[in-house]
Amino acid sequence: MTEERGNFGSKLGLILATAGGAVGLGNVWRFPYMTGENGGAAFIVIYIGCVLLLGIPCMLSEFIIGRHGASNTFRAYSKLSGGTPWKFVGLLGVLTGFLITGYYAVVSGWCLQYIYASIVGELHGDPTYVKTYFTDFSEDAVRPVLWTVIILFVAHFVIIHGIRGGIEKASKWMMPTLFVLLLIIVVASCLLPGAAKGVEFLFKPDFGKLNGNVFLGALGQSFYSLSIAMGCICTYASYYTRQTNLLTSAVQVAVVDTLVAILAGLMIFPAAFSVGINPDSGPSLIFITLPNVFNQAFSALPAVGWVVSLLFYVLLSLAALTSLMSLHEVSTAFFYEELHISRKRGAVIVTVLTSVIGAFCSLSLGSMSWLQAGGKSLFDIFDFVTGQIFLPVGGFLTCIFLGWYVPRQLVRDEFTNWGTLSGRFFGLFLFMVRYVCPLAILAIFLHQFGVI
Repeated sequence: MTEERGNFGSKLGLILATAGGAVGLGNVWRFPYMTGENGGAAFIVIYIGCVLLLGIPCMLSEFIIGRHGASNTFRAYSKLSGGTPWKFVGLLGVLTGFLITGYYAVVSGWCLQYIYASIVGELHGDPTYVKTYFTDFSEDAVRPVLWTVIILFVAHFVIIHGIRGGIEKASKWMMPTLFVLLLIIVVASCLLPGAAKGVEFLFKPDFGKLNGNVFLGALGQSFYSLSIAMGCICTYASYYTRQTNLLTSAVQVAVVDTLVAILAGLMIFPAAFSVGINPDSGPSLIFITLPNVFNQAFSALPAVGWVVSLLFYVLLSLAALTSLMSLHEVSTAFFYEELHISRKRGAVIVTVLTSVIGAFCSLSLGSMSWLQAGGKSLFDIFDFVTGQIFLPVGGFLTCIFLGWYVPRQLVRDEFTNWGTLSGRFFGLFLFMVRYVCPLAILAIFLHQFGVI
């Protein structure tokens, strides 16, 4: 028998859990380096515009599908599709979330290793040593796999305790802790000599740096950061009550998510400018560049540098874990509802399978480097297929499905909570979902392959 589904017990818990599902390495890692590579403040302005005009409508679409279906993502789409092939859009969301869980856990495990390295003082040294440290660790055959399994089991422990007792309860202390840590490091970073240049880089736009790549990069980052088309938003919305204001919730989640991203930039760039390090360090930012930033910025006060470094990687691990929980829940809900088993057994299936995927993804970076195709490691293949193919395709099809296939009155009923809320933005929402969002997603998809 399928267990009775739970729901979120409070509005605060709902917002913190959903925001936690969206907040992750995309905010604390990807957003800062994307900002650095695309000109700083001008990129942020465009990013915020993309979140408001495109991210929120897409998120709201998944909210509507998830709450109406009141089930895992695949079944939610199936209920609305009437048995047509549209149901496989939901299955694509589940598959995407499942595959991301495996390789995302690898990077999340790296964060745990860096907490350990900060505690024992292994990250102190010259820049060459720090770079070698990351390379040696990531290519190791044991430690990355061990940390991958550990963080998956932490997520597993939360998931088996259900929605209120697990996800909501954990989110109520993890998200405030994340914000406190962010603010502590932001203050420490902004007090450094020369930090004002980093603040100016973030908040003084130079629109002369804008080009088509910046617009498309901001658009792609808004979808990545908000966890669009991963199944997370749809699955969490399935636990919303009929009284939940979906539009307000989407706006609140987007605000929290964007605030974390901007604070992450305010945490990193003042320190980077303080020691003369370029803000466009790319994906290596948090594991190679930042340890050197902390070492140099606080060289006069090494104890302070040690504390800041430790707090940063604790913060990073919390951000990774909140997203990992939501990704885990996507597949757990699918297995236990579709196989008619208990939540615990469904979670075990997900944890075991994603641990295996994560192990092979990790090993493909080192001792099993032969696990590759087209010059890409298995880790990079998972990243490319899910992030650059499945996510845009899933987001595009979701917009077409809700905007053109699902009955307009049903969408309006969910949008207005069956007439109890104002529907003055409904026409704008439907226009964005039908026309603007699909075209924008299509532009991202085609641009990455050099078509436009």
